[in-house]
Amino acid sequence: MPLNVFLNRLLCALVAGIIIGIERQLRKRNAGLSVNALVSVGACIFILISESVITTAIKSGGMVNNDNLRVLSQVVTGVGFLGAGVIMKNGLSIHGLSSAATIWCSAAVVFVNWIVKNIEIYIQKKNDNQKSQN
Repeated sequence: MPLNVFLNRLLCALVAGIIIGIERQLRKRNAGLSVNALVSVGACIFILISESVITTAIKSGGMVNNDNLRVLSQVVTGVGFLGAGVIMKNGLSIHGLSSAATIWCSAAVVFVNWIVKNIEIYIQKKNDNQKSQN
C-alpha cells in the first residue's frame, strides 16, 4: 500500500475520532477528544496493517491463511474491553455507558473505510470480468 494512501486513511480516522471526541469533550464526559482520537487511529492502523500484509502476500503469490475479518473481530473485542473500563456502578446507578458506546463507535467509524475499499474492489473486478467477456 502506498504511503500516501496509508496516511490519507489514517488522517480520515483521526478526523472522525476528533469530531466524535470534541462533542464528548464539550459535554465534559469521561471519554473525550484524546480517547476517541486514539481509538480511531489505533483501530485504523490495525486494519491497514492487516490489509497490507494480505495484499503483499497475494501479490507475491504466497499463501494467505489469514483474513481481515479476524483482525476486525479482535479490534472490536479489544475496544469493547476498553469501553468496559469506563463503566462504573455506584449503588443502583450506572455511569459511563455513553462513554463506552462512544469509544466503541469511534473504532467502528474506521471500519467504514475498509468496507468502502472492499466494495470498490468488488465493483472493479466485476467490471473487469464484463470487459473480458466482451
